Amino acid sequence: MNHFFKPFFAKPHGICLVAVLLCQALFHMAYGQSSSSNYPNKPVKIVVGYAAGGAVDLVARSVGQSLQASLGQAFIIENKPGAGTNIAVKQVIDAPADGYTLLLAANALAANMSLYQPMPFDAERDLVPVSLVGRVPVVIAANVNAPYTDIKALIAAAKGKPNTIAYGSPGNGSTPHMAIELFTRAAGIDLQHIAYRGGSPAITDVLGGQLPLVAVNALEALPQVKAGKLKVLAVLSPKRSNIFPDAPTIAESGFAGFEASVWYGFVAPAATPKDVVAKLHSEVQKALQNKDVQGRLSAAGGEVLPASSEAFGALIKSERARYAKLVKDANIKPE
Repeated sequence: MNHFFKPFFAKPHGICLVAVLLCQALFHMAYGQSSSSNYPNKPVKIVVGYAAGGAVDLVARSVGQSLQASLGQAFIIENKPGAGTNIAVKQVIDAPADGYTLLLAANALAANMSLYQPMPFDAERDLVPVSLVGRVPVVIAANVNAPYTDIKALIAAAKGKPNTIAYGSPGNGSTPHMAIELFTRAAGIDLQHIAYRGGSPAITDVLGGQLPLVAVNALEALPQVKAGKLKVLAVLSPKRSNIFPDAPTIAESGFAGFEASVWYGFVAPAATPKDVVAKLHSEVQKALQNKDVQGRLSAAGGEVLPASSEAFGALIKSERARYAKLVKDANIKPE
């Protein structure tokens, strides 16, 4: 008997180690089976790197309301503007990877890795794509008294007076700014860029006659277009906007295949459990089929874009490469 038991009790540390490893394995097995089954069991935070009332905020609140109804927990919007959305991104990267902190990201997520040096984060390493949501096109709009009736007239005027026609944007490195940089290269013209801290002050100066043009997302331009104070020269989307049906697309203006939109999608900290990401993706896809959500996004000039998490990840990667080239070629610097 003594010989029988001796090998087991001769090395108590080995037994403890085996027990610990067994417990850990059982825990992870149980966690992997149940982590999404009871998710969410407390409120979920959606961080937005822009001020309340803007396009990204509207999208977050629309989808968040639908998720709250379907999952039975509050989805709380936290607006965290600043540093070109880098503050919001870093907050989410540093948050517990449990599915209770999400970021509704836009193009800046891909652009800022090249725009800011040293690189503030690596979206492909630090975050996991959950679901693409939709997009809102960028528009080129002008003061109603400006002499440009369409894009062709603008190009003709710009070629006659290089780098003298000014346009405002929401800021250096903003999606509309990047869009116009791409457009001017395609058109072979130079425009003078005036950076503002947001789309609203840029629109205000166009209305006041301080400059003739502005590049913003469709939602920001909508109120002044309705009021007859702004005219849309072109919508930078593959098809006409439902809120600006009379405005030609950039393709109709002679630039087939060229488009620029503000896209939106949910991301989470990189280590978020795969089953939780899968559940969130599924629920967001359901929300995008909701007629109320579709209606609110459509009223803002946008469209929903159902897609897999992998497709959203591929979009972030391709946009990162596209913006990296543009930032280098145009020597774009953050404000």
